[in-house]
Amino acid sequence: MKETIIKVKELVKNYGNFQAVKGINFDVREGEIFGLLGPNGAGKSTTLEIIETLREKTSGEVWVNGFNLDKDPDEIKKIIGVQLQTSGYYPNLKLVELITLFNGLYNRDVDPMSLLEMVNLKDKANAKVKELSGGQKQRFSVATTLINDPKIVFLDEPTTGLDPQARRNLWDLVRNIRDKGTTVIITTHYMDEAEVLCDRVAIIDAGKIIALDSPDGLIDSLVSSGFERPKEVKKANMEDVFINLTGRSLREE
Repeated sequence: MKETIIKVKELVKNYGNFQAVKGINFDVREGEIFGLLGPNGAGKSTTLEIIETLREKTSGEVWVNGFNLDKDPDEIKKIIGVQLQTSGYYPNLKLVELITLFNGLYNRDVDPMSLLEMVNLKDKANAKVKELSGGQKQRFSVATTLINDPKIVFLDEPTTGLDPQARRNLWDLVRNIRDKGTTVIITTHYMDEAEVLCDRVAIIDAGKIIALDSPDGLIDSLVSSGFERPKEVKKANMEDVFINLTGRSLREE
């Protein structure tokens, strides 16, 4: 079994009298894609923001790559990459200029063109973020998480609003990041995405983790309980039909 890279123990977050996170426990293994799933308001974003050092916890313990959140938050910041929303970028800078800016902030020397090529944006090097399509903006957002060569990357609903080609292209990018040895933590409301991408998932609801296993393990457990779909499951779905008819290549503005 792979080493644990994130350990969360009895994590609690209160907002006044409201308890958003209610003493949750989970581990993330090195080199896996780990999904944190749940409905809006379940506590998943709060949990991730605490691990990312962006929000203070009420109680509990968090370790990231052996660093204790209370004692070594700055060390944690050095080894993680957090996906930014597109509104967080300077609107009048070109993509290469933004990467150069991030290089300075992280004291890194990443080649902008090589990074853009990795996310299929080399031809947009001199474009501004506001000029990109939705899929291009998301891929650039993911690219910026890699500038500091992180051990762990956090992606918050990275495919929301994307068309099927752009969504599956981003799936390939996430797998590529994992295959290079980086641990990926992802949130998504698309259960098919979690099933395809994630090695394990934790489902959180009302501030508590109610299930944690591989997607296959959770599905098998549900089926063994006697669950049956009311409609026969086909070997393909409408997204497969769409991709098959229109192709996997990106159609970008």
